[in-house]
Formats: sequence, C-alpha cells, structure tokens
Amino acid sequence: MNSVHPILTTLGLLTSLALPATAAMANTQTGVASWYQMGKVTANGEAYNPDGLTAAHRTLPFGTMVQVKNLSNGRTVRLRINDRGPFVGGRIIDVSRGGARQLGLMGSGTARVSVTQLGRGNFRARAYGVDSDFACVFNGCI
Repeated sequence: MNSVHPILTTLGLLTSLALPATAAMANTQTGVASWYQMGKVTANGEAYNPDGLTAAHRTLPFGTMVQVKNLSNGRTVRLRINDRGPFVGGRIIDVSRGGARQLGLMGSGTARVSVTQLGRGNFRARAYGVDSDFACVFNGCI
C-alpha cells in the first residue's frame, strides 16, 4: 500500500501553483520608457509607422508582443517589438508615437513602466523592403 502524506501533497500542489506566477514575473521588467520618432526603416527591415503600436527593445525577439503599463497613470497598451533600442542608459523600452499616446507619455516623454512579455508572432521581413509576413498570436494585432 502506497499512501502519500497529506503535507507532501499540499506542498506539491502549492509548488505547482507558485511556478506559473514565478515564470510570469520572470517575463516582466520595470523601468523607464520613452517614445521615439525615427527614420523610415526599423531594425527588422519593415517601414516605420509612427502611429503604429510597435516598440524597440534591446533583447526581445522581433515579433514579440508585450504589454506596457504606465505605472503613474495605470494606462496600458499592447505593442509588437520591431526595432532595437533604447540607446539611452536607464531606459528599458522605446515606444512608437501611437503607443505613447495610449500610455499618456506624449507630454512628459518618459514614464516608469512595467513591460510584460505576452507571446510571439511569426515575423519575416526583407531588409529595407516592404515584403513582410506577420502572424500575431493575439486578435487585433497590427
């Protein structure tokens, strides 16, 4: 007869419930965001749309969807990573003008934010071309 001790069962259940929260926390960064208006082409080769819902991040793969929350006003927006940056120390993400409007950063230029990685789409772009294919994991993505 094999019997499992109730404390071990409870411990196992609590551990399994805690792991997803830990994994989610590992995919969230907190720091300073800024908004930018750059040139014609992003680092992944697609045309830059200043009013689009896109962002620049130093390390997240192109096509990654993130949720950015402005910690001072509570406003959030979902953005797709399509560029590299920011190149100013102490900042964790640069958002497009469209993202900045939704977050309420247009006046201040910067804000303390949390950035949560939501998922990845499939992205293929030809350098400096318009041929791109983006399949988003969320409905309504651009």
